[in-house]
Amino acid sequence: ADGDAAGSTAGARKVLVGVTACPTGIAHTYMAADALVAAAQRAGAEMHIETQGSSQVEPLDPALIARADAVVFAVDVDVRDRGRFAGKPLVAGPVKRGVDEPDKMIAEALRAADDPNAARVHGNTAEAGSSTAKDEHFGQALKRWLLTGVSYMIPFVAGGGLLIALGFLLAGYGIALTHGDSGQNNAVYTLTNYTLLNLPPEGLAYYLGAAAFQIGGVSLGFLVAALAGYIAYAMADRPGIAPGFVAGSIAVFMNAGFLGGLIGGLIAGAAAYWIGRIPTWRWLRGLMPVVIIPLFASIIASGLMLLVLGGPIAWLMTQLTEFLNSLSGASAILLGIILGLMMAFDLGGPVNKVAYAFAVAGLGAGSATNVVPFEIMAAVMAAGMVPPLALALASTVLYRKGFTKPERENGKAAWLLGASFISEGAIPFAAADPLRVIPASMVGAAVTGAISMAAGVTSRAPHGGIFVFFAIGDVAMFIVAILAGTVVSALVLVGLKKWVRRRPVDEAAAGSEAAVAAETVGQRAP
Repeated sequence: ADGDAAGSTAGARKVLVGVTACPTGIAHTYMAADALVAAAQRAGAEMHIETQGSSQVEPLDPALIARADAVVFAVDVDVRDRGRFAGKPLVAGPVKRGVDEPDKMIAEALRAADDPNAARVHGNTAEAGSSTAKDEHFGQALKRWLLTGVSYMIPFVAGGGLLIALGFLLAGYGIALTHGDSGQNNAVYTLTNYTLLNLPPEGLAYYLGAAAFQIGGVSLGFLVAALAGYIAYAMADRPGIAPGFVAGSIAVFMNAGFLGGLIGGLIAGAAAYWIGRIPTWRWLRGLMPVVIIPLFASIIASGLMLLVLGGPIAWLMTQLTEFLNSLSGASAILLGIILGLMMAFDLGGPVNKVAYAFAVAGLGAGSATNVVPFEIMAAVMAAGMVPPLALALASTVLYRKGFTKPERENGKAAWLLGASFISEGAIPFAAADPLRVIPASMVGAAVTGAISMAAGVTSRAPHGGIFVFFAIGDVAMFIVAILAGTVVSALVLVGLKKWVRRRPVDEAAAGSEAAVAAETVGQRAP
């Protein structure tokens, strides 16, 4: 997303460049980019944004970076190749600030451009290690490290989960069961003993289902290692990747699960970071990032996981799994309510991401005999779909005159965003009226989470909403849960807007809005 190209007045305007990135790389990344570009235009500056989202990244032109007066990072994860911006004045904050306070960030960047004492971009991530900006405290750095790991882990989970679901669709749930006394599951047995030229008795669909199931299982097998590897990468740049992946693999070997991967990644990243800071001879520096740091950081992190920490973490994960498996009835409903409340509390913010990351990380532990992780994922996804769908229902159907014309336009887009499980579709409404939108969203999301958990709905896909219906177990109840929460949220919001006023109503404005609504309906009538 770029601002207006520099024209004849380019010399009089400040040039700003920036990066936006959120853990999932789907909504906040692009919303922040658009908001910052618009804010820069209002401030009379030229703004160019590199969106490091889930789609292909188009890097900023090096020549453009060279002539930039300041840099803006609105990110929840680590910036890729941040060394390109080395030495530039820096304004950094979470991606949500780029959405909520773009004008303030741009104003700070313009001031930083003229301030010789402003915070500046470090040459590389390893140097920055624990800070993106001077005032980033440990809690913020820890959040950034963990969310970086989650953001790189999600594609493994998404692809793997959908392929496993496709395998079940084509070959049935029996594809995961052990084949006779062979010790192999039916997928491995089928792929080992048959080919496309020698199909199994069950036919082509079964064979392709076995292939999809096996590929998906292998993809999910990278979940913990990718989490650990990219946590370490966020802490120590490229030298941390290998120690992190090894520590994550050891966590899998020790049955320590995602918690082991998380801890192993933090240890590997810390070890790689501190080893990289040890003063050394010039002739040895070239070997540090490719040999010395990976070697000794792997020994430290994986050694601790294998000999000291792996056993206790594995025991803790076993206890957690047994606790989750024991949930039924009221306990499961309560868990669904809590997850629903978290998903709607800040619409893609830290609380929402904690619930989502908890669900995604658990997918790797799900199996035919342990479906609770799939139930948690379904509850989280369904609850996250409710806020934008409820706002769409309220603003475009139930109470059009209670919303401004721009809000009604946003409501039309929110139908698709909600159906796709992009909770951020409700942010424009929440930003304008948080004290009514957020509580209403939380009530409906809690209802959806409770119904989903009570009904035992499962999801093997971490994202996609209704469009990954084939990955949903009991898709009918999944839809019922979403519809129930959507209607409840919309009705609560309409009630709050009617009877809980923020300010005196301008009758003329209200009449104007009603006229616009009537005119719009009239134009669309057949």
